Amino acid sequence: MSSQQDDLKETDTEARFEFKKEEKSAFQTEKGLTEETVRVISEDKDEPEWMLERRLRALEQFQEMPMPTDWPGQPDLSEVDIDEIIPYIRPDVDVRAGVDDWTELPDEIKDTFDKLGIPEAEKNALSGVGAQYESEVVYQNMQERWEEKGVIFCNMDEAVQEHEELVREHFMTKCVPPSDNKFAALHGAIWSGGSFVYIPENTTVDMPVQAYFRMNSEGMGQFEHTLIIAEEGSEVHYIEGCSAPKYSKFNLHCGGVEVFVDEDAHVQYSTVQNWSKNTYNLNTKRAIAEKGGRMEWISGSMGSKATMLYPSTILKGRGASDNHITIAFAGEGQDIDTGAKVYHNAPDTKSTVESKSIAKDGGRTNYRGLVHIADGAENSSTAVECDALMFDNESTSDTMPYMEINESKVDVAHEATVGKIGDEDIFYLQSRGLDDDDAKQMIVSGFIEPITEELPIEYAVELNRLVELEMEGSLG
Repeated sequence: MSSQQDDLKETDTEARFEFKKEEKSAFQTEKGLTEETVRVISEDKDEPEWMLERRLRALEQFQEMPMPTDWPGQPDLSEVDIDEIIPYIRPDVDVRAGVDDWTELPDEIKDTFDKLGIPEAEKNALSGVGAQYESEVVYQNMQERWEEKGVIFCNMDEAVQEHEELVREHFMTKCVPPSDNKFAALHGAIWSGGSFVYIPENTTVDMPVQAYFRMNSEGMGQFEHTLIIAEEGSEVHYIEGCSAPKYSKFNLHCGGVEVFVDEDAHVQYSTVQNWSKNTYNLNTKRAIAEKGGRMEWISGSMGSKATMLYPSTILKGRGASDNHITIAFAGEGQDIDTGAKVYHNAPDTKSTVESKSIAKDGGRTNYRGLVHIADGAENSSTAVECDALMFDNESTSDTMPYMEINESKVDVAHEATVGKIGDEDIFYLQSRGLDDDDAKQMIVSGFIEPITEELPIEYAVELNRLVELEMEGSLG
């Protein structure tokens, strides 16, 4: 490929994420978080009384909890001031009417997702797609053949109204209660938008379901909630994409994810996040796997000023399993603190964690993980592997694994490597005709291959290109 073609490709890919739209909204709250704000959000959504009560309880818990500061080496959150965040912006589109025709969206919203490639992805690789803009899902569609089998894919606000019993039973009760941490409580108080996925018993959705979350406005927070219920023997792959343009003020992303994996069900949850360098990404994601259930977390974290994200799984039933594959990239001024948590609460459970991180230009990556094997969880096994790659002497990478083993009849393994890109590797590739940049890119592509090979080809290409742009300093 010619240099001119490379430049055009880089420009086109960069433009997909860094463009901004003039802010237009039908309604938005004032900055800050008060009981009145929570009531206004709930009233604007016409929610049932029980949801308002849960929001208010979460608000009380948020106000009682201190800001987390006691974790060794955690990112600096001193800039995160909830009083400076706009928690709710409803875009100028009638989301309650159920927009399932792309052409019905306002031009500025449609253009945003056109540039992100959502319509093409829907046509080529997806069984269903949802798109969230600011605080609301503006578009949702599911192929009829899945709807006929009883699969439900809708936004969370619709689910509260149309599937009330399922939501009331599962929403922030057993999996991610507001008491879990301060940001889970914040999320529970002012959540908005997100996806609801329900897969009936013995149903396999063989094409991925995707949701894309876009923050367009300066100084806002996005608090989408994702709830996935996979009944016995079912299978689904959910893909989440996220992006935001860069502004001078900080933005806050504080989503919540709850996944229920019933007996012998299989859920794969893949994330490709490309937040701007002014975004604090503070999510809580957790799954509960019953007997024989299988949970997989595939995560690519790029962008953001600071990220604290530790997808976790509770292996509740005998023979349940959990697999984590994560890639984190930190450049100048970035602190990406990611990892995994696994709780082996039953016999014969199995988990694997494979973490890859890349740091350059003084950026910091950190793997922070927890594996807990309970007393009585006999014949359980876990393997944790953490590999870090650094470009220079200014960048740092830490590994903070923590293991609580309360059962003797188990198999536990941990391995960690940290290193710089070797001069001899670069020299070897240059001797084969590659220049310095292409040689480094090839090494990094091989380094992150374990995650890209788990994604559909469209997303693997996307992730590789994002990493390449980060290496070139082209984003943010």
